[in-house]
Amino acid sequence: MATEPKLTGLVSISVPVFNEVEAISPLYESTRKVMQALGRPWEIIFVDDGSTDGSGEKLDEMAAGDPHVRVVHFRRNFGQTAAMMAGFDHASGEVIIPMDGDAQNDPADIPRMLEKIDEGFDVVSGWRKDRQDNALQRNIPSIMANRLISGMSGVALHDFGCSLKAYRAEVIKGVRLYGEMHRFLPIYAKWHGARITEIPVNHYARETGKSKYGLERVMKVIFDLLTVKFMDKFMLKPMYLFGFWGMLFFAGAIGFSAWTFYMRMKGYFFTDTPLPMMAVFSFMTGVICVLMGLLAEMVTRTFHESQDKAIYLVRSTRNFDRADG
Repeated sequence: MATEPKLTGLVSISVPVFNEVEAISPLYESTRKVMQALGRPWEIIFVDDGSTDGSGEKLDEMAAGDPHVRVVHFRRNFGQTAAMMAGFDHASGEVIIPMDGDAQNDPADIPRMLEKIDEGFDVVSGWRKDRQDNALQRNIPSIMANRLISGMSGVALHDFGCSLKAYRAEVIKGVRLYGEMHRFLPIYAKWHGARITEIPVNHYARETGKSKYGLERVMKVIFDLLTVKFMDKFMLKPMYLFGFWGMLFFAGAIGFSAWTFYMRMKGYFFTDTPLPMMAVFSFMTGVICVLMGLLAEMVTRTFHESQDKAIYLVRSTRNFDRADG
């Protein structure tokens, strides 16, 4: 691979925070040491996603003592995707690196990611090869989800859910995220021709706070994946999908009509049992629900993007008027 010019400008580290008051100080300290040793200009953007445990106040204290610390406060909890989107929107760096706010990611992996960026890659994805989470609740569902996402998207990564990634700002700026689409960012980047690689990263067991994730996220991943696949294949030509199902139902209607006439000629009546009608209507209802859900996703995106609607509301910010250091 041809090596692109080495980036020496600002590195933006984005950290969504929701009720992580005990974790944010150690995370900041370890990040500060790594970035100072690296010798590149940097900023760390904490996005307070409506925390109620004092995280917001703690972040403001940190910002008052270090101009590298920049804080965005949401008016209420909008979710991880919105917080990550806000971090991207407020980042000024050539490279943007999102991290989790629970101190399970290791800032010491950042220099290795930047080395890969300097080699010419546009996206460097972290792989929690030795993941320190509950196997039943987190690890096993994650393995299944990652294989499913890789197979359906064509982007071969081991760990889509790892927040620790490095992006060239040019490939991520302008991407709009909704719902819980943050885990699919490498797929969006791939659509735009980004060169993607993956490296193993450290992962620590959670020592403070409580996990915000559970088994219920598996279904969310599946629904989001369906949406991403739809956006990839049919966003610009939805009639191909809707038309396919329409023709299939037309063919089914012709078939059922022919069968009805055939059975009538034999002296049978479908009114003898409600099961055939129940099966047909149940199947049609299921298909309609899925297709309406995808259509609603398109309408939602059109609403946000055509009117430039934000998916979050900022209450206040800290340190964005200071010069980079």
